[in-house]
Amino acid sequence: MVAGDAEVLCSDLWNLPALSSKYCMRTPTIIFLLFILFLNSCSGNSPGSVKDTTLLRVDSSSFEKKITAKKNAGIKTIHVFVALCDNKYQGIVPVAERIGNGQNAATNLYWGAAYGIKTFFNKSGEWKLIETKKDPAEHILERLLFKHKTKNIYLLADAYDGQYIKQTTIDFLLACSGKGMVVVKHADTEIPFGGASDIVAYVGHDGLMDFSLPDKFEKENDENRKAIMLACISKKYFSSHLKDTGAQPLLWSTGLMAPEAYILHDALNKWIETGDASQTRNAAASAYSKYQRCSMKAAQNLLVTGW
Repeated sequence: MVAGDAEVLCSDLWNLPALSSKYCMRTPTIIFLLFILFLNSCSGNSPGSVKDTTLLRVDSSSFEKKITAKKNAGIKTIHVFVALCDNKYQGIVPVAERIGNGQNAATNLYWGAAYGIKTFFNKSGEWKLIETKKDPAEHILERLLFKHKTKNIYLLADAYDGQYIKQTTIDFLLACSGKGMVVVKHADTEIPFGGASDIVAYVGHDGLMDFSLPDKFEKENDENRKAIMLACISKKYFSSHLKDTGAQPLLWSTGLMAPEAYILHDALNKWIETGDASQTRNAAASAYSKYQRCSMKAAQNLLVTGW
């Protein structure tokens, strides 16, 4: 969001005195900006349903076979669901047209831009891009398969057309509940993601601020899944749905935020290193503090772990 020549951080929108002093904005201007934010947040017509999920439905026997084979091979998996930033179809304060086109993953804020998932992870010293696939499923514009350079861990990232943010959210919650999977073949090995993932992550605008989901995403099995939700106020808006899934919240937010890739990148690296939720949260907060130039305390208040 831009006011004059200054970029207004989402996290500052809650604090009128901070806006006034930090950005030298008069109160009427601030009220106008908040009004625009409210109007944008009232758009909730994104298509999507449980029956239209991109995840492959499998019976419990097939699911268990895939999980057992994955564990026997010593493989861990992470599935990242990215709702591309979309000025036209999402309830957001508009960003620059180039990065806010939800139908163009290559330049999108959350994918191809400097701090998007594709660009940031592709430049990482810990992850290697091993496969790219265009249009792998309906509403998914691009799919990336990464492998950790020193561990037997695979990360699948899906870039959803921004118009289908509701479907992205549904697919994420279905995966959290262990319903359905995505199977990717690499080097003669079938690697299961979706509900078979160890960590399931959502990145993008918090569409649950704009639309409701009538479905219940009930736990399908007893696999131990962790969930990461990098979206504005995700703890408040995802909490009721996530409890039904049985997944445990590894990382989510308490306020407005910029859900950029460095948060997920550093959080995952710390989780892989330690397996500790508190250290993972601190790594995410440290990255946010660095890139957003805010205090560590503020970042720790924003990014939290557990219920």
